[in-house]
Amino acid sequence: MSLVILGTVAFDAIETPFGKTDKILGGAATYISLAASNFIPETKILSVIGDDFPEEYLTMLQSKGANIEGLRRIAGEKTFFWSGVYHNDMNTRDTLDTQLNVLLKFNSSLPESYKDADFVMLGNLDPSIQLAALEQFNQRPKLVVLDTMNFWMDIALEPLVKVISKVDVLTINDEEARQLSGEYSLVKAARKILAMGPKFLIIKKGEHGALLFSEDEIFYVPALPLEEVFDPTGAGDSFAGGFTGYLCKTRDISFENMKRAVLFGSAAASFCVEKFGTERLESITPEDFSNRVQEFVDLSQVEIDW
Repeated sequence: MSLVILGTVAFDAIETPFGKTDKILGGAATYISLAASNFIPETKILSVIGDDFPEEYLTMLQSKGANIEGLRRIAGEKTFFWSGVYHNDMNTRDTLDTQLNVLLKFNSSLPESYKDADFVMLGNLDPSIQLAALEQFNQRPKLVVLDTMNFWMDIALEPLVKVISKVDVLTINDEEARQLSGEYSLVKAARKILAMGPKFLIIKKGEHGALLFSEDEIFYVPALPLEEVFDPTGAGDSFAGGFTGYLCKTRDISFENMKRAVLFGSAAASFCVEKFGTERLESITPEDFSNRVQEFVDLSQVEIDW
């Protein structure tokens, strides 16, 4: 089994109603890899960093099973940086600073050892980079999952639609689903988006759970009520990592198994928000994950007599 993850490895500076951080580890590929590491022994990261990226972060990622052959360090450049502040409802945020830095020189060339991957997770990134990476595999992967956001819908819709047509699963949030489809109803939105090419669509609704759509089936997983939510940064990426990691482990891409994968993805996201940055994901144990998944099962399991 092998999972290639394309995305950012970055720095974040975050402020929420519960505190703030200086520059800490972040990036889509980072969160995806850490979440997926709960299911598979190795993830293969394709990303780029600058001279300023600490070796201790690389050591931690490798200790969690990350293969960093495709993580290129470019001399004389700085790592991608994002800074933002979350509002009191934790569902909305303002971006304070975005420094693309080394991303402007991102060459998505795949190492040879990556080109036979069975599973591919295209993390949120410029769709032209996602497309260029996808075209380099020796054969069509068993499953390709794509994550994107409204920013790319605003400035790069044509290449984004092209990438969407080539993937198996698309994950976006409810606002993005409405923008991409032009429909307010998420059921109608899903129908239009599935017609663009993907076999499955996941619409993430934050604290209200997630919806999984196929052409003729719908499945819903509620979000787990948590006592404390410190930082939503990376929750969507953690969801993607848990979802894809579970599918990679089981090698079953049926709708029935994807329902389980959505649950595991939701569990990963619920861990992510409990601490700032990647801190909580770095410390999860198998027992933690097993207990958390059981909480999700118990949340909506009920027997009914008519």
